[in-house]
Amino acid sequence: MSLHAAIPAVDDRTRSRDPLVFGGLTESEGWALAPITPRDRVHFRTDRELPLARFRAALPAGVTVTYDEGEGLYRVDGARGTAESLAGVIRDWCADAGYGTVGLRPETDVRRRAPRDLPPAFLDELCRHYCRVSLKRLQRNMSTIRLHLPDNDDVDQQVAEWVLKAVSTYDETKSVPFGAYLATQLSKWVHDLGRNAYGRTAADTENKQQKAIAAFTAEHQRRPSERELAAFMGQSVATLRRNSQTVATLNGLRNLQSLDGGADGAEFVVPDNTEVPDEIMGEAEQTLLSHALTAACAPDPTARRDQRAAQANVLGWTTWYLTTWGGRTKTQLSTELNTSVRNMNVHADRAEKVLKQRLVELGS
Repeated sequence: MSLHAAIPAVDDRTRSRDPLVFGGLTESEGWALAPITPRDRVHFRTDRELPLARFRAALPAGVTVTYDEGEGLYRVDGARGTAESLAGVIRDWCADAGYGTVGLRPETDVRRRAPRDLPPAFLDELCRHYCRVSLKRLQRNMSTIRLHLPDNDDVDQQVAEWVLKAVSTYDETKSVPFGAYLATQLSKWVHDLGRNAYGRTAADTENKQQKAIAAFTAEHQRRPSERELAAFMGQSVATLRRNSQTVATLNGLRNLQSLDGGADGAEFVVPDNTEVPDEIMGEAEQTLLSHALTAACAPDPTARRDQRAAQANVLGWTTWYLTTWGGRTKTQLSTELNTSVRNMNVHADRAEKVLKQRLVELGS
């Protein structure tokens, strides 16, 4: 018997790895110091952004407030059994301060941890490590991410927020390594960038078409024709054309940022209504209004990166344009975009406030 035959082969998959250490603690030791616990939560949106410092000061001690800028969603976390009382406090404060609440909903037994409860050195080193790991893992999704976050600093900030979000929701009792849990969540959150911006149905349609085109191209070494793509996806040509129009609309809406720079430089001359027929005057008014709407929904270059104004208000633009000139109702759009009428109203109201100012500027 040879020496090599006498030594059993070692399977790399069964080889144990040394535990990762952050801030002098292994991962398991760090999680044990701030275990995930159940708490009560209140979700809500408002008709305009709240002054967070004043709002937090009005809430009971021990309550935490987080604000998701992309979704415009506030989350207030408190002890178990306090959901209804917290909801009442929030309603009363918003009403007294003149803020309208949208979709305020208490929820019980939400399992979360506050990242700040972890040892600072442990949290800092863990986030630095997994931010690097996440950026490497997300390289294959970077083209999708760049559609929403074109700046490198914005991408780094978003990845850091995702890591912290995973830290707050990771359940160490389920025996799943944090790295594996984070990888699963990243795939979902990348896709949610499009869903949050353009509606679930439209974003899913675009994603399916891109995957089908990539798969066909890999198999046949060329892009598919319209009929070939329809057959490959198991759709009729009519359905494919309708869905392709949705995707084309999304791509057009993504160009709002470039329109923002050029809109102010464009000169619009409104003809005197005593000199032109009514139908021409109507076209001029529509041109003026659509220009103002596009400018109102474009990203504000003066806004901070973490503010909603720094992102194109695509849902607000879609709601206004298609209900004003497209002959659609909000109920129809809600079904097609797979988003709530309430969410559409929040974005449309945000667009309306800027639109009014834009019309005053254009009319002066």
